[in-house]
Amino acid sequence: MAIYNLGSVNIDHVYRVPHLPEPGETLAATSFKSGLGGKGANQSIAVARAGGQVFHIGAIGADGGWLADQMAEAGVDTRYLSVIDVPTGHAIINVDDAAENVIVLFTGANRAVTEAMVNEALNDAAAGDWLLLQNETNQGLYAANAAKAKGMRVAYAAAPFDAEAAAAMLPVTDLLAVNNIEAAQLSAALGVSAADLPVAQVLITRGADGATLQPGDAVISVDAFKVDPVDTTGAGDTFLGYFLAALDLGRELKDALTFASAASAIQVTNVGAAAAIPNADAVEAFLKA
Repeated sequence: MAIYNLGSVNIDHVYRVPHLPEPGETLAATSFKSGLGGKGANQSIAVARAGGQVFHIGAIGADGGWLADQMAEAGVDTRYLSVIDVPTGHAIINVDDAAENVIVLFTGANRAVTEAMVNEALNDAAAGDWLLLQNETNQGLYAANAAKAKGMRVAYAAAPFDAEAAAAMLPVTDLLAVNNIEAAQLSAALGVSAADLPVAQVLITRGADGATLQPGDAVISVDAFKVDPVDTTGAGDTFLGYFLAALDLGRELKDALTFASAASAIQVTNVGAAAAIPNADAVEAFLKA
């Protein structure tokens, strides 16, 4: 099987700061680094490094060719990543000494995806393949409906959180992925508990408190591995990409959750988002240790 990911690709500008800036404060960064990021790119690379087959659907500007090269080097199939006449999306990320972050996002080319791009990408997709979506691109609902018409399964990360977008996506979603804050926001918006969200499977990541999966009426939980975090940027993307790849490769639900938890634990011990995502061999070694 395969995973088709309609997702964002960003240039991440990461500033290390002694503390997150207050309103009106000018703060000197202690370091700066630019690299590949975006929820979509992070998720695609996590799928690839977990051993899954992933096709990335999206758009970058002429300034983003090096991002496509890095994704391809990580094992992502980028044939459906279009280069268009819109600047590549980018993020300004402040990370403090406690590994907390604040992010300002410019969507750029990520919001210029066309229906034709989606149609071309899904043309060869098969029933049972996954379509992965989040809220940093346009055409998500169109792509989900097209995928369901082909018998594909749809995984949706409701981030950055938008109640209206999430409500529209739920009827065509098989796996909903949210963190604990997003789960509470969605529950409040819909007036139901997280346990009663109208989706077949709900994955809730809870940072240091682990994660839960609700397939139907059941609840499967895993603890987070105890590590000393350096940078939590991209941890949720790593978890979801690894989890989805594990499912697609036939792992049982509990095993897939543990696999994903270990991957995200390793990821947060390094600086950056995509660059910090480990490969499957490193995750297996971590679990054995």
